Amino acid sequence: MQDAERKLLSLLMPDGLLEYFQILEVDQVDNQLHIYLDELNIAPTGYENSKLESKGFMPSTE
Repeated sequence: MQDAERKLLSLLMPDGLLEYFQILEVDQVDNQLHIYLDELNIAPTGYENSKLESKGFMPSTE
């Protein structure tokens, strides 16, 4: 994804969302945009030195 596209999409999403998610794909379906995100593996503040284990994520939602 090009930088200009990423900047434009970031205006449509809540502030700070792209700090924790990567945009995988964007599809236009009729008059809707479907934006697919993947959560980045970033430990929450204060847990950087802890051993954390991912339990997976929920299925995609609309």
